[in-house]
Amino acid sequence: MKKQRIVVKIGSSSLTDDIGNIVDEKIADHTSAIAAMKQQGHEVIVVSSGAVAAGFRALGYPSRPKVMAARQASAAVGQSLLIQRYISHLSPKGITAAQMLLTKGDFYSKGRFQNFYTSMTELLNRGAVPIINENDSISIEELTYGDNDMLSALVSGFLQADGLVILTDINGLYDSNPKTNPGAKRFNFVPIISDEMLEAAGGSGSSVGTGGMKSKLLAADKAQSLGVSVFIGNGFGERKLLDILEGKGDGTYIGAPMQQHMQRKKQWLAHHAKPSGMIAVDAGAEKAILKGGKSLLPVGIIAVNGLFDALDVVDVRNTNGDLLGRGQVFYSSIDLEKVKGLPGPEAKAYSINERAEVIHRDNWVTLKNKG
Repeated sequence: MKKQRIVVKIGSSSLTDDIGNIVDEKIADHTSAIAAMKQQGHEVIVVSSGAVAAGFRALGYPSRPKVMAARQASAAVGQSLLIQRYISHLSPKGITAAQMLLTKGDFYSKGRFQNFYTSMTELLNRGAVPIINENDSISIEELTYGDNDMLSALVSGFLQADGLVILTDINGLYDSNPKTNPGAKRFNFVPIISDEMLEAAGGSGSSVGTGGMKSKLLAADKAQSLGVSVFIGNGFGERKLLDILEGKGDGTYIGAPMQQHMQRKKQWLAHHAKPSGMIAVDAGAEKAILKGGKSLLPVGIIAVNGLFDALDVVDVRNTNGDLLGRGQVFYSSIDLEKVKGLPGPEAKAYSINERAEVIHRDNWVTLKNKG
């Protein structure tokens, strides 16, 4: 199997007991699987929940607090406890754990993202395992949103991961609640996240976590729009992550098995991704991307419509308004307005990865005459 970059999201319920205590056996199980992945040459990025769950009892709260200030204080205490446990289990395996705390603003600021991308790349090059969490002690928005599920989707998209694994206490997606309906049927594979699936999803699955199945489905939908395969489920033992990569995971694959990620990316762009804006190009750019197999460069862009962020999906049209195709952009709409019509070398400083392409040909699908 080729080397892959995998983001693993670990929820609170997969780390703690019912009253919020971190369980060493659970962390040991996760870290043994991470070590097995590393031994096979894969890169692993962990997005770990559990800070609030780990910290509230240390501050004397009898249960997970609902008041925002108490939750932020619990996160401030629990984050250090959480990372200490990861370090204690990974260090004997010869693996360095690196803590990184993020807020949603880090994904939408070009400068902060570039710093994040640079740091993450260096950590992975040095063989470390980055362990990411939302900066819950100061990030009010995240503490009222979900359980790091969407954060893991954004991380997987920005780092161009080959797959996102969301580990939870339920082994995949079911047609009804398996905790209350013994006859519930599991879906081993679903091509897309439908509106019906979102409507049927419930709330938080445990008393120590905030992210229920709906937040995981929303995250999976976002990851797919960024071209990342998703797995939702669980497993035990050091081979559980390797099994997931090989298509043998105990859960549900969304979009494609991990090993088919690159082959299915253009299908997702064509049929499932939701465009966030539109770019109009001149005749030269139209010829280059449709007939020449080239990437879309800033020099060929004549108009930008809509508000979108880097790595969003946009439609591309010609001067007559005909749809040419769809792709994932390396520039936000604001930055693209600044560089449209400019040669690549002059524009690339505004790209999130300092590349000249607005849409790389690997992130493009032709849809001419389809809309």
